[in-house]
Amino acid sequence: MDKRDIFVRIEQMEEQMGTVYAELGQMKTQIIELIEENKRLSIENQQLRKLLKKDAEQPVAVETQVQVMAAAQAKELTGEGYDNLARLYQEGFHICNVYYGHLRMEGDCLFCLSFLNK
Repeated sequence: MDKRDIFVRIEQMEEQMGTVYAELGQMKTQIIELIEENKRLSIENQQLRKLLKKDAEQPVAVETQVQVMAAAQAKELTGEGYDNLARLYQEGFHICNVYYGHLRMEGDCLFCLSFLNK
């Protein structure tokens, strides 16, 4: 091998290393995203298990049931859509436009309750 071949070969190796490095960076980003998603799902899973355990141990809070029923009677909303939203709220999910579909972590949500009272 002459000197020129050695330099060509070194340049080829540098290009290959750059490609491998870029792929490694992409894989690292994907791993970070997967770890974050896994953590979020684990937390959500724990909250759902707590909710199921709580529901199994005691009936749904009477205060929340009274609020939902009072809102339904006050506004005379008997539609299926309202009933579905009230059921979702009872199951522990937000129905307000701010957090719709997210699990309620800490008791009642004022946005959801005001929505039910409309």
